[in-house]
Amino acid sequence: MKFFISLFIFAGLSCSQSTETTSNTNTMSNTTQPTPKTLHEFSVTDIEGNNFDFASLKGKRVLIVNVASKCGFTPQYKELQKLYETYGNENFVIIGFPANDFMGQEPGSDEEIASFCEKNYGVTFPLMSKISVKGKSIHPIYAWLTQKELNGKDDYNVRWNFHKFLIDENGQVVADFGSRTSPMSEEITSFAAGKS
Repeated sequence: MKFFISLFIFAGLSCSQSTETTSNTNTMSNTTQPTPKTLHEFSVTDIEGNNFDFASLKGKRVLIVNVASKCGFTPQYKELQKLYETYGNENFVIIGFPANDFMGQEPGSDEEIASFCEKNYGVTFPLMSKISVKGKSIHPIYAWLTQKELNGKDDYNVRWNFHKFLIDENGQVVADFGSRTSPMSEEITSFAAGKS
């Protein structure tokens, strides 16, 4: 008799634990939120205050770069513009994101930034409204660019201004390059030309 009572209690506990585990699993799956998988799922505000939908870039290769007006790397604007003039067409575009995250090197308003870029470097590639590219106030597009759980590729660390991300025609991150890499480097020009 004791054997049957013990068996009954054991079976009851096993069922109880199994139900609890299933319940936790269901709770977890219900709270998991879908995350953006491609660049094309984002929209931002451009430097003139208009909506910029990245879905419009489907089929294009994209270079995304965080820019600043008072940085030692600011002269890279000239190289970025040259890259854009050489390769920018229906297959390649550069998107600049002004950011003030590194020693206050982009303090101006969107209007001041646009004026500076046009006057000093003749920038014609698209510039977006100033955002944060790191820290607690990181913009969702940079959260996606830098976090493997969101971009599905890798974790990246934006250490300074003029960090470059290459995005393929399908809106996937393919590579990143630090500030010291010239926009006219072989790796970047090859990508822009559609050779790699």
